Amino acid sequence: MSGGVDSSVAIFLLLKKGYNVFGLTMRLGEFSEPAIQNAKGVCRKLEVKHYVVDFEKEFKKRIINPFCRSYFQGVTPNPCVWCNEKIKFGLLLRAAGKLGADYLATGHYARLRREIPNSKCQVPNKFKIINSKNQTIYRLLKAKDKTRDQSYFLYRLKQSQLRKIIFPLGNLTKNEVKKIAMENGLIVGKQRESREICFVPDNNYQSFLKKCDSRKLKPGPIKDLRGNVLGEHRGLALYTIGQRKGLVGGRGKPFYVVKIDKKNNAVIVGQEKILPSRRNFWSEGLFQRRFIVKNINLLNKRKIKKGGKIMVKVRSQHPGVLARISGWIFSTKELKIKFKIPQRALAPGQSAVFYSGNEVLGGGIIKKSKNIIL
Repeated sequence: MSGGVDSSVAIFLLLKKGYNVFGLTMRLGEFSEPAIQNAKGVCRKLEVKHYVVDFEKEFKKRIINPFCRSYFQGVTPNPCVWCNEKIKFGLLLRAAGKLGADYLATGHYARLRREIPNSKCQVPNKFKIINSKNQTIYRLLKAKDKTRDQSYFLYRLKQSQLRKIIFPLGNLTKNEVKKIAMENGLIVGKQRESREICFVPDNNYQSFLKKCDSRKLKPGPIKDLRGNVLGEHRGLALYTIGQRKGLVGGRGKPFYVVKIDKKNNAVIVGQEKILPSRRNFWSEGLFQRRFIVKNINLLNKRKIKKGGKIMVKVRSQHPGVLARISGWIFSTKELKIKFKIPQRALAPGQSAVFYSGNEVLGGGIIKKSKNIIL
């Protein structure tokens, strides 16, 4: 429980269904203390037990430190993806089991479909336990509320994790959840909803990374795609692919970061152009058609094959576009992906998540892409 509206409504709905529940909140650092107090208040109101588990050291080791290292290496990490796999549905799931829980329920907006082999009856994410001699397969699906869908951040989960998870909010919209919370007095303490990274105060990456290791923020040149020096950057970690602010001003149309050159400590930028034939703006060097994905995790291997067509999201707010699996790199277990239409700002370190309709097929980490320069 985060103490917010979503997890509070999740536990409320489970109670209404007759589940024997208790609240469980992670202590991850000073920033998590307000969440702990809010969660305690909700559990007190609902008359259920509440436990706090201290994962501060593990969270720093597994999430915060790799987050900082990634930026200093010139790639853009997605810590929420790793936190879901290693902390929330790793350490927390095991802690819940030690406290006697059979399942871990969260306030994520996502759904599960349970498929029973050799059966025509497939069970959606209802609050019903399936017992079968055959091994049940779990499919991860987008939430009903597509504006709140969080399936993108859950693609690294394994079957062993999915079979012990419940998503009570998967078939609800955010407005429906808010209404339930208001009608049942589940707004406890100061409620501040944020989609930013929880451990970065005020979303100030520059200040946070300086605290990580200011010695690694070494200034260097800002160059255009032809190698001309246009200015000086403040440290590679403070820049990411697609960034527009804090670059080069007073030179006509805006510049965007198109590459982080770690070897030469340089930020490479491209300028916006108008293409009459396309009737829109085109940022030179910022669009990619081909890219490679590493650290693959597949939830449905049957639908991932060479030459196969899938929908791919390269950011959580990316709409997802049609792509083709152009090849496998067997030696490194990587996938080659080719978009039908070039996409903007593929940042190494971010996740590319594969879909078929509403189903998450799997995904991996963007390793590198080939820029299109017009």
